[in-house]
Amino acid sequence: MSDLTIVIPAAGASSRMRGTDKLLTLIDGVALLRRTALLALQAHPSVMITLRDPDTSRNQVVQDLALQIVTIPDATSGLSASLRGAAAQAVGRLMILPADMPDLTAQDLSLMIQASNAAPDALMRATAEDGTLGHPVIFPADLRAAFATLSGDQGARPILQAHAARLHTIALPGHHALTDLDTPEAWATWTQSRALSDR
Repeated sequence: MSDLTIVIPAAGASSRMRGTDKLLTLIDGVALLRRTALLALQAHPSVMITLRDPDTSRNQVVQDLALQIVTIPDATSGLSASLRGAAAQAVGRLMILPADMPDLTAQDLSLMIQASNAAPDALMRATAEDGTLGHPVIFPADLRAAFATLSGDQGARPILQAHAARLHTIALPGHHALTDLDTPEAWATWTQSRALSDR
């Protein structure tokens, strides 16, 4: 189905990395932001990335990809600015895919999209294997207008809370739905764990 847009919010300042831009950090020689975008494009053709204006460095790592870049002039006001800007230009349902979750796979995203296609009026949220709520989340098309009411840095939590009765969960392998890399310590732990698992 074409009435779905994958939104990758990437207009944040990466402030918790203490001077390093996490989305430009290389994994297997590929910047994390580009890696996430490529996975999204494998799963679905309609992908949107939000960026600060200007953000030359992040733009350079994705500008050759077949996706839509939305610049967010008020990005400093928090994640809600990215979500409002993306929702205003997106089509159909919205999958909100954090850019800093390196354990997610294209298969994970496809699984969620297939579940949403089968129940397009449901809120679809990924969980870890043990049921712990995580990301990404797919919002039905009729909730897209609610994104205009978001403010601050709490993301889409108010929409999730207001429509909890419509929530369906999709368990992804292991901790795919939970792993995010916000700090140098998180990167170090993840890198070490990945190296051990590759042995």
